[in-house]
Amino acid sequence: MSVTAEQLESPTLALDVERYLAVLQKEAQERQKFREEIEPHEKAEFINGKIIMHSPARAKHTEVRSLLERLLGIYVDSTKTGCLVSEKALCGFTRNDYEPDIAWFSAEKAAGIEPDTVIFPVPDFIVEVLSPGTSRTDRGVKFIDYAAHGVDEYWIIDADSQIVEQYQREGESYELAAKFAEGTITPLSLPKLHIPHAAIFDSAANLDCVKSLLS
Repeated sequence: MSVTAEQLESPTLALDVERYLAVLQKEAQERQKFREEIEPHEKAEFINGKIIMHSPARAKHTEVRSLLERLLGIYVDSTKTGCLVSEKALCGFTRNDYEPDIAWFSAEKAAGIEPDTVIFPVPDFIVEVLSPGTSRTDRGVKFIDYAAHGVDEYWIIDADSQIVEQYQREGESYELAAKFAEGTITPLSLPKLHIPHAAIFDSAANLDCVKSLLS
């Protein structure tokens, strides 16, 4: 986001910047404390100065995430195409820390991920499965922040309606590339992988796709 002419002409610009920096400095201290105190079993994020604790996910949410993670994981492992993590991987952005449902890192970024890595870099491809408690954040602050920090591809999945929204980064924002209620979905980040829509929501279809990938 560029600075507007009106902001540059404001006589209080320097004072405003000092106030912003003071807020960010305090946030940084609280963020470090969050990182030090978060427990491995907790699903929590640090967003705009606040610690967001997540309640247990619905079975439907967990199943969709697991089914898609299995397909992506098999493909990434078998082709040695970067690195895939899910749910409990804390990804550090400039201001916020997120735990995406699924995140993929290109080979370049994956090379910097060590066995003892605790704070992961910004992913190249993120999937979030909507839930009643996260929908506003997934479509709001994360939608803005992911694009601004170079996450090239972002999927938002509605487990209830079985809709997959595929977004592609254009500049510092996202454009809807496609919306799927059926058919075959090809990740822009993994263009040789073709996922039947049903395989994300149905275990039998998922197993058929797994067999196809393994063969």
